[in-house]
Amino acid sequence: MATTPEQAGPTALRVALADEERSTLRTLGTLLETLGHEVTALAVTVEEASDRIAATDPELAIVVLHRDDEHALDLIEELSEALEGPVIVLLERPDATFLAAAAERGIAAFASSDELAEIQGAIEVAIRRHGEAQALSDEVDTLRGALERRAVVERAKGILMERHGLDERAAFELLRTRARSQGRRVVDLAAAVADGHALLPGDSA
Repeated sequence: MATTPEQAGPTALRVALADEERSTLRTLGTLLETLGHEVTALAVTVEEASDRIAATDPELAIVVLHRDDEHALDLIEELSEALEGPVIVLLERPDATFLAAAAERGIAAFASSDELAEIQGAIEVAIRRHGEAQALSDEVDTLRGALERRAVVERAKGILMERHGLDERAAFELLRTRARSQGRRVVDLAAAVADGHALLPGDSA
């Protein structure tokens, strides 16, 4: 493997390595340390990968492919499920069939040589893609939360409209006015109404 020193990437990361050969793990670990990263876990079996991820909480994992495609895919799947960060695969040459299967198991990037620049490039791509995916997931969660809050308010408005003979606008104004007077969020008061608590103009049942 190449051992020419290069500048470390912009961010030093805690990295877990998984491979079917322990000797390769140690060599690759040395390369990653040359890049400025900290190797926190080495694993050969799927069980080791799961245990070491739980114990060391790495930010990224690299799986090395040699001969056993299924073993590498099992490692990728286990690491993808156990790790909060991205998973990279390192292989001797591009293999479209394997990479398609690996993508289904959860890899974020790959490198097809042991050159430091290519490995660091794959790490940076994986981190960027993972960040983009996380941002999208957060946006979806925010939208889902907004829809859920809106559904609660709409349900409470419907209850107030039926209970007090109000139109939709008046029902919402009642919610908003009472929420302000009680120092509560509209959605919290709406949830109370939806759960069956009385909200009457005179605060009586």
